[in-house]
Amino acid sequence: DVQLQASGGGLVQAGGSLRLSCATSGFTSGAYAFGWFRQAPGKEREGISCIDTIDGHIYYADSVKGRFTISANIGNNTVDLQMNNLKPEDTAVYYCAANHCGRLLRDFLYDYWGQGTLVTVSS
Repeated sequence: DVQLQASGGGLVQAGGSLRLSCATSGFTSGAYAFGWFRQAPGKEREGISCIDTIDGHIYYADSVKGRFTISANIGNNTVDLQMNNLKPEDTAVYYCAANHCGRLLRDFLYDYWGQGTLVTVSS
């Protein structure tokens, strides 16, 4: 079975950093594209970044551009999201997903989802 396991969430002060990691397994033919999404209380799920490991494309939402960095370690089957200069509005449950990457970061195009990890940024 395909599994995505997100970890690394926690409580951090505004201006701080966190690194989220998504461990992937069960892709018999190999997954190549991954995304990170988040959902804040009372809000819709938001796509924030994705990476296509075949063509090298990476996309970021405007809300995180310049602060967040996505990376994929194919050998370890992990996809990380480095989050710097965190803001209170970044508080949300963060999810990793596979197997798509597109500029518009549309969640319905993703087939597989992890369970989410909570990030709380205090002011």
